[in-house]
Amino acid sequence: MTDVLTQPRPIRLKGRSFLALALTPELPFADWLTRLDDLAARSAGFFLRRPVVLDVEGLDIDRAELRELVDQLNARNVRVMGIEGARSSLLGPDMPPAMTDGRPAGEIEAPAKDAANDPAEQTESAAPVAPVAPAVPAVAVSGTTPSLVVSRPVRSGQSIFFPEGDVTIIGSVASGAEIVAGGSIHVYGPLRGRAMAGTTGNASARIFCRKLEAELIAIDGFYKTADDMEPELRGKPGQVWLEGEIIKAATLG
Repeated sequence: MTDVLTQPRPIRLKGRSFLALALTPELPFADWLTRLDDLAARSAGFFLRRPVVLDVEGLDIDRAELRELVDQLNARNVRVMGIEGARSSLLGPDMPPAMTDGRPAGEIEAPAKDAANDPAEQTESAAPVAPVAPAVPAVAVSGTTPSLVVSRPVRSGQSIFFPEGDVTIIGSVASGAEIVAGGSIHVYGPLRGRAMAGTTGNASARIFCRKLEAELIAIDGFYKTADDMEPELRGKPGQVWLEGEIIKAATLG
């Protein structure tokens, strides 16, 4: 009996976006790693199972120095999923891949014909698959600034990622949860997890909450851990803002 070969169903490729931390190391690396160790010690589990992009734009380093930095991060269980801003001469098969800013994309159909015999198709198939932004609840646009309203508590282990604007949480943010916003963050309940505002370079962003018990707060890349916060602010309505390179916090009302 002769087997009849049918045309296989084409493979469909989907992009997907994931929340990753962007680390921007500074020279000398030994001093920067010491500060990183201090952050990890004061915020236990901050880097646990968290993908990281290493941004080395503008650093005058060679390949050996970059390789040593990646090794030092791996030894600290910091997973570097990609490197941004590196010259091609600094990267190799033993290094994380080069990464650039992603862009939204729909489903991508795999080429139907043999790309190896068609240079144009080969170039197209080699292009990276761009991530697709996940669906988010209740996005409102006020003027020109979009905002995200989450009408439920954010549980431990959950992340809310909205780089386009402000995030408002109608409820609490549990310990181990994370809010990341390009603009300001408003929490109408206890803030016990991590809140990072102004992540797209907005130094005027603020964090507001009804009960300040955060593990970590950050604005425009500058951060404070729970151990750094003034004891008289804990458990009270508060706001957090940035003055120069210093995180400031005060009670509301």
